[in-house]
Amino acid sequence: MTDLILPALTLAVVGAFAGVLAGLLGVGGGIVLVPAFLYLFSTSGYGSDDLMQICLATSLATIIVTSARSVMAHNRKGAVDWQVLKDWAPGIMFGAAVGVMLVSSLRTHTLQIIFGVLVVVIATYMMIGKSSWRLAEDMPQGPVKYVMAGLTGFVSVLLGIGGGSIGVPIMTLHGRPIHRAVATAAGFGALIALPSALLFLFTPTENAPPGTIGAVNIPAFLIVIAMTLLTAPLGAALAHRLDAKMLKKVFAVFLMLVALNMLRKALF
Repeated sequence: MTDLILPALTLAVVGAFAGVLAGLLGVGGGIVLVPAFLYLFSTSGYGSDDLMQICLATSLATIIVTSARSVMAHNRKGAVDWQVLKDWAPGIMFGAAVGVMLVSSLRTHTLQIIFGVLVVVIATYMMIGKSSWRLAEDMPQGPVKYVMAGLTGFVSVLLGIGGGSIGVPIMTLHGRPIHRAVATAAGFGALIALPSALLFLFTPTENAPPGTIGAVNIPAFLIVIAMTLLTAPLGAALAHRLDAKMLKKVFAVFLMLVALNMLRKALF
């Protein structure tokens, strides 16, 4: 029992932090959860070629709840752009399904490298990106919209995240105010995580931690969502009160360190 208490408490703290981030920055708690799951499961003796699949799948499962809670909190402030969610939903869900198929065929070592490289890119953008940067004054339409929506879902599954880390930059680069982008990107999470988590439930894995169904670890899922249900609304409330510029840069440095550590473990 004592061997289980510390991991459970650690997951509760990480889940609380992830919930705040999901509401505050729209980056999705998964970008914190995946490395945390990987560390906890591997140090508990469950390292395997399928471990990263379990971390990604469990993270995405938690995002179903986190995203729904965060969107409801943002919607009460009238910040969610439901038309963007409606327009982008088919492409995002298709991209997420393709992402699951790719993740299911890759091993932990490869997925660690992919995670590390992509998070370095995201962290770099968060550090140097400016709110004044624009690609266009309105959201893309036609084929470009479907390509960008598909890539959002696809890349998010590779990272085990809810899409905010990709969706927020896309929307701000296309003329959406940051608070509206954060609120709307929170909705990307459910579109990505729901089909992905369902598919991962039928993905076989080896040497999985106890309580794992397919590639989703149910105990970790339950502990994390219990905390994110409490803290995601707090993050959403803070998002409308704080200038998140400095906080974003600090978090970007943290992400860079996490990503570089992931790459170090995978490559050396």
